[in-house]
Amino acid sequence: MIETIVVDSFTKKPLKINGEGEISVTMHTHPPLREEVESFPYSSWFEYAGSNDLRVDGSATPVCFSIDAVYDRDIFIKTVSIRISDAGATLGEFGNLAALANGIAFSYYTPDIGEIVIQDEIKTNLDFIRVGINTPATGGGTDAFKADLTGGGADTYLPVIDFTTTFGYQWGVHLSKGSGSKICFYVNDDLSAGIDTFNIKGFGVQI
Repeated sequence: MIETIVVDSFTKKPLKINGEGEISVTMHTHPPLREEVESFPYSSWFEYAGSNDLRVDGSATPVCFSIDAVYDRDIFIKTVSIRISDAGATLGEFGNLAALANGIAFSYYTPDIGEIVIQDEIKTNLDFIRVGINTPATGGGTDAFKADLTGGGADTYLPVIDFTTTFGYQWGVHLSKGSGSKICFYVNDDLSAGIDTFNIKGFGVQI
């Protein structure tokens, strides 16, 4: 057996191993100041051709609104915020439209393993709430999960998808730099008319 002593680089004091094999640690009153790798806040709209407005016609050809990996930074998407605003919207509709025929599809893609469908056939506001496990339970009864922004106008659902809660990812879904990976919402129906607002934004960190 080769004995090894681990010492502090400043004080040269050895690391102490206690009687049951545990190591004592000290909690600092401030974050680390000299990290070799530091993360920064990240946010981005899910976009298609430079637009974040998901009110498009995807009935003939599905339209992918995505956040894509970039060439020079690693991105971790932890939270996705969806906004669907439409006067008179209820849980059983999509906005205030009838339930969609095909629905929105939510997927993750990486060239190594292909496309992973997280949820398909999101046809109603309720379907989005179900995917968004962390959605705040505002209101009650027929107004459950709904915010009335204008006193009778654009009734709004704000589903929140948290990858930590749903899949246990501490930092979120990884879009590795230069990988071609992406997270995508496919519009598979004609949403070009009839909904006041439909957009989606992702939040996380970049390194």
